[in-house]
Amino acid sequence: MKFTTFTKAMAGGVALSALLSGAALADPALIYDLGGKFDKSFNEAAHNGAERWKTETGGNYLELELQNDAQREQALRRFASQGANPIVVMSFMWESVLGPLASEFPDTNFVVIDAVVDAPNVQSILFDEHTGSYLVGALAALKSETGTIGFVGGMDVPLIHKFYCGYAQGAKKINPDITLIENYTGTTPDAWNDPVTAGELAQAGIDAGADVIFAAAGGSGLGVLQAMADAGKYSIGVDSNQNYLHPGSVLTSMLKRVDNAVVQAFEMAGDDATFTPGLTTLGLDGDFVGYAVDEFNQDLITEDLVSQVDALKAQIVAGEIDVHDYTTDSACPL
Repeated sequence: MKFTTFTKAMAGGVALSALLSGAALADPALIYDLGGKFDKSFNEAAHNGAERWKTETGGNYLELELQNDAQREQALRRFASQGANPIVVMSFMWESVLGPLASEFPDTNFVVIDAVVDAPNVQSILFDEHTGSYLVGALAALKSETGTIGFVGGMDVPLIHKFYCGYAQGAKKINPDITLIENYTGTTPDAWNDPVTAGELAQAGIDAGADVIFAAAGGSGLGVLQAMADAGKYSIGVDSNQNYLHPGSVLTSMLKRVDNAVVQAFEMAGDDATFTPGLTTLGLDGDFVGYAVDEFNQDLITEDLVSQVDALKAQIVAGEIDVHDYTTDSACPL
């Protein structure tokens, strides 16, 4: 029997090994990170990209939802040993695992999103999340009536500080005196899937006067969106377009086009002639990050707001505004 996709997460190593032993030769593979394939955020964006590639090409792909960190090495090794190519993995948590394994499988092309792994058969994809976050920070400040806005991140790590720092800079550009409230749901991978804690942090922000809160927390962010909707306040989604989840309450979503990155990886990394190892950075130029306006939030964002934010975007792309990247020096000058 030939398995073309894994639609169910495997919690045990034996079951994982059994399914991977049927992997299709030369099919691409996608390993979602913790938080689940349908987190309506980062992982789901990757899934949507893979599904789009499948529809457009008629191809098949392998997929796996990780349940814990211990599965990383086994899943990657099994996919590679069965001939999957390319193998796309999600998140900075792969840095220590992918490097050594990539050298064991020199004929397999790997793509890692949100991490940098230096190997001749690895493409590392980073996003300029700070620039997209700058734009939604500006929107938050333009929309806020209280002069206080919030941020709820997932795991307290430099990548998520990068989101916050961009958001804060954009808000300060509009209102230098704005008050920002910054919180994170935790310090372990569980932070990506804790909507209860995230909702409580959002409520604390509301109690402190925040009327707009940006959730950059994976599946946990759903708790922020719910809390803000319940309170009649505005939230900002992340990665995927989350505007539809609470129409009239989700002000916008900071788009991180992981879906496009996965499509590009499946198309190019499976062919040695087009595979490009090394670092690729995706940002505002090419619309790999940005903000979402659609039928679910178009009544919240006027043409004047769009005009102001798009003007900032043009200045960033032209190099006239320099948005500081927290990950370059672990600092956020405001």
